[in-house]
This record gives sequence, structure tokens and C-alpha cells, in this order.
Amino acid sequence: MTFTRLSPDALPIETRALAQALIGCVLVRESDEGTTAGSIVETEAYLPDDPACHAYRGKSPRNATLFGPPHRAYVYQIYGTNFCFNLSSEVDGQGAGVLVRAVEPLEGLALMSARRATRNTRDLCRGPGRLCKAFAIDRSLDGIDPMTHPQLWIAAGGTGARRVRRSRRIGVTQAAQRRLRFYAAGSPYVSGAARLSP
Repeated sequence: MTFTRLSPDALPIETRALAQALIGCVLVRESDEGTTAGSIVETEAYLPDDPACHAYRGKSPRNATLFGPPHRAYVYQIYGTNFCFNLSSEVDGQGAGVLVRAVEPLEGLALMSARRATRNTRDLCRGPGRLCKAFAIDRSLDGIDPMTHPQLWIAAGGTGARRVRRSRRIGVTQAAQRRLRFYAAGSPYVSGAARLSP
């Protein structure tokens, strides 16, 4: 497949707008093993002054990327083994970001399957930890600019527009009532109970 990289100014910087705009964009990962790519089908917004956001308690070495320029990769580890991929949002100095929760695999499925040790295409990238394992995303990519980076970048989506739905975020206890999860309506590749909502 041929993918067209988004220009640096193609995405909004406001957190909710960015979370919605990413739906349908393509995440591309180039490595020595090969190329993997997938259409983003699920995101979550983490706003400034949001108690569920990693930036809520201030800047630290771990979350510094969230306070940098917008659209930088913020990669952190959970449960000691899995990673999560985010994009920073808002203006430089304002801590906020968007978690990419799931993608629909488009290219490199055999490589994803080998990394994930499963042949279940639907489950390859359904959830942030699975996504990062399938795409070989780890802390070494924290802070890079996916609008210009040669190994991890974001491309324009296809011509068909996706309907975007919204729900509560998944797996958070703080500000759990906020409807800040965005997903492609009807996609079987999203996580959570709303994955088949029309």
C-alpha cells in the first residue's frame, strides 16, 4: 500500500478536536523487520486539568512530552510490560494528550501476528497495549514527532469518511463520566462494549 504523510499543520492541537480528527488517519511504523500500518479507529482525550491525565500533577521526567509541542509521541509503560502510544496536544507548555486505543490493521499483518503471537486479525491492535506490541512501539520512541519522523508517522486516511461516536473512557477511575472516548461507528476493531454500535 502507498500512504501519504500528513503535513505538520494537518491536525488540530485542541485535545478533543485532535482525538476526533485522528479517527480514520493511518498509523505507519517502519522498522528493520518491515512495515506495519493501520487505520486509527479509537482514541481517548485527556484534557488540561483532567484528573485522569498524566499531566494533572505537573511536569515530570516521565510525562515531559505532554508539556512539549503538540503532536509529539508520548509513550509510557503500563503493568510493567505493555506500552501506550499517545500524541501530545494543546500549546507548548500545556499538558494534555490523546491516547490511540486501537487501529484496524492494513499492512504487515504477518509481522503483527508474529509480534503478538496470534492469528486473530481482529485482536491484533484492539487495545493500546496490543497496538504497541503489534507496531513495536516502546519508550525509545517517546518524544519523537510523528509528523516528520521516518520510523513512526501518521498518514492521511482513505476517501471514505468514518462516522465518529463518543462514549465514556475505558479503565479510568478519575473523571470516568466524561465522554472523551471517540471511535469509528460499527468498527469491529475497537475495544470495549461499544465496538459494534452503528
